[in-house]
Amino acid sequence: MPPAITNDIATPNITNYECLKYVVVNFSISEKFVALVAAYALSRTVHHLLRPLSQPYITSDIIIGLLLASLPHVRGSFPNQFNIAVENAVDFGMICYAFVLGLEMDPYEIFKSPTRHAIVAYAGMLSTFITACAVTPWLHYSKHTSVVSFTLSLSISLSGNGSHILTRLMTKLKVGKSDIGKLSIGAGVHSDMITMFLLAVGFVFFPMEDGLNVKDRIKTIKIGVALVSQTIVASKISPVFINWINNENPEGKPLKGSHLVLSMAFMAFICSWAPWFGYNSVLSAFMGGLFLPSEGRISKWTISKFNNSLSILFYPVFFFWVGLKLDISSFEAGSMGTWGRLFCLLVIITIGKVGGTLICGLTLGYNRPELVAVGLLLTAKGHFHVYLAVDALRQGTIDITTCTSIVIVIFLSVVHTPIVVKHIIERARKRVPIQRMALQWLDPSSELRILLCLQGPHNLDSAINLMEISRGRPEPGIFVHVTDMIEFTEQIAAVMAPGEGVDNITITNRSITEMRDQIICAFQTYIDGKGGSGGGIKLSRVLALSTFNTMPQDLCVLAEDLMVSLILLPFHKRLNVDGTLDEGHPGFRYVNRKLLRNAPCSIGILVDRGFGFAGKISRSSESKVAVIFIGGKDDREALAFAGRVAWHPGVKLTVIRFLVDKHSEHAPRRVNNRASVAEQEEEMKLDDECFAHFYQSHVAGGEVAYMEKHLANSSETYTNLISFEGQYSLIIVGRGGRVNTVLTQGLNDWQQCPELGPVGDVLSGSSSASGTSILIIQLQNIKGQLDGLSEEFSIM
Repeated sequence: MPPAITNDIATPNITNYECLKYVVVNFSISEKFVALVAAYALSRTVHHLLRPLSQPYITSDIIIGLLLASLPHVRGSFPNQFNIAVENAVDFGMICYAFVLGLEMDPYEIFKSPTRHAIVAYAGMLSTFITACAVTPWLHYSKHTSVVSFTLSLSISLSGNGSHILTRLMTKLKVGKSDIGKLSIGAGVHSDMITMFLLAVGFVFFPMEDGLNVKDRIKTIKIGVALVSQTIVASKISPVFINWINNENPEGKPLKGSHLVLSMAFMAFICSWAPWFGYNSVLSAFMGGLFLPSEGRISKWTISKFNNSLSILFYPVFFFWVGLKLDISSFEAGSMGTWGRLFCLLVIITIGKVGGTLICGLTLGYNRPELVAVGLLLTAKGHFHVYLAVDALRQGTIDITTCTSIVIVIFLSVVHTPIVVKHIIERARKRVPIQRMALQWLDPSSELRILLCLQGPHNLDSAINLMEISRGRPEPGIFVHVTDMIEFTEQIAAVMAPGEGVDNITITNRSITEMRDQIICAFQTYIDGKGGSGGGIKLSRVLALSTFNTMPQDLCVLAEDLMVSLILLPFHKRLNVDGTLDEGHPGFRYVNRKLLRNAPCSIGILVDRGFGFAGKISRSSESKVAVIFIGGKDDREALAFAGRVAWHPGVKLTVIRFLVDKHSEHAPRRVNNRASVAEQEEEMKLDDECFAHFYQSHVAGGEVAYMEKHLANSSETYTNLISFEGQYSLIIVGRGGRVNTVLTQGLNDWQQCPELGPVGDVLSGSSSASGTSILIIQLQNIKGQLDGLSEEFSIM
């Protein structure tokens, strides 16, 4: 009995111990998982907070990785065995990083005649290399290693840069297409490729230890032969295999799973050949990717997938691992020598890159300030340089203080790059004239170019009348490009044929050809009625044959090519027989909305509620037109358009100015206005100057009638707008852009068509058959990433 009792009691004790051990172990694992997830979440949060400063992801990754891993509780939850697991994951991630980095580069650029960006890259690299070789041996960065090997390795690393960070930053800030952007990106990629290649070769011939024996020399020869054989296979044999994969998987069809697996296996085999003989896995992956074909579907797929995976999963974990390795508490911050060596590293890369770039660039004829900016951009380092520093710490080549100093220098080399880019943009704005295609800035001696868009014959009469009142003086006149907006469908594609002229195609669809003939006949009749000369009007025909998704972009390109100052579009709703508007075509509404956001010039939308049926406007007619001026950039543009209308003898123009009655008892006590007082005052000053010029030019001479409305709030604005129905055949208004919102606040709460703006929506929203049409004008939208500066600006 006693033994039986003992066994019955012992078994539950053992079971409870194992359960407790299982719970503790899994709780420890969950802590590690939470820490890694926190590294990712916090990094993305900090990046979002730093977005106004345009900082790249590496900035937030470094900050969170170092700070989070330095917390005692977090460091204590990662014992050695788990550190090894994270370390292995990081090594594999860096292998993928180096492979895709090499795959994006073209090694055969080295053998071509050096371009300007290559010359600048060589100059910056050589200057930095010489400076580093002259200074670093005296600063004792390494310990117990070959001074020559370490100095060469450190100097080559300082000579390179993080090309992928620089490229993505320049692209994000919209300067990658400019001449200085192309030079910086090209030089960055070239120097990154050369320095990585030199490190890969140097790993074979410059070991860190002194006094190698015969066995070590034989191993070095084996590694060298393995690297050469891997390079030959990657450059000569792999193109045949990759091309076969690409031919078997043409564009437009899904990649075959078997071919995808086979391709990944082949790439893995290429990159793992040299490491079998003792070569570095990361450098081997870079050399394999460098000499694999970068063109073709499978390579582009690999680059895309690897980059996405690295950005989403790897980089936060990588810098968390860096923080675990560094242990900031061991950083000798109290030593002056620590800060002296850190400062010297900054000086080396700054003087080296800027000095070499400046000397070389001046001989090539570039400007000094832009060359300094390029040199500062080329100092930026990347993930691989951080990995090299931490790897040197793992190998015992440097201590924690030196490794931390190098990581801080890399961090500082990245932080300043957005500031340099913004300085470039500011200088470009001052030196490169911004081409403003709008009526306000049109040279009076230049003809007005208009892109007049038509959806069909139902827009003919209103378009002709609108063109007539827009022509202004006979000299210099206007040049109207009449554009047919036709949706590209499968039925049209089936009957298209190559053609000649501007359209470059011929449409044989009968309904479309009849429609276009009807349009050209109407415009020709109009021109003939002007005595053949057209009264200062020149016409051309253009065809915009696109799907609704691509039509806005095509019209923008067309407007840029034709250098028009104004695009006139018909409203997407058509006029019914009873005078109301139908539901409209959603495709054309999409086109109008996209153009309002992206048009390279000013744009107008005509809501036709009888303007085309009011009879042909001529010199002998008397059509009543009004322009409403409340204030803002769009209202100023509408006033500039009204200035052209005022010259027409057959139009009786009235300008109606809405002014704020501040002393009214109905004035709102609180106004929701985000604009600053200084901004309001500046806009009001511009409004007063613009209106004073218009008044002096047209109202003072009696050509234009003038009316003032002193209003207290948006309710009175609405009442007055409704009262204008039926009094005028056309009312011209600005779409928006008003800083002072007292008179329009709340009008957009029940907007049916936001693309018309609050005033335009109120005027066009009435269901009455008043016959009053509305023309909504929007000034060229120059508030973009570069504030109107073309992405392809040139200041070098």
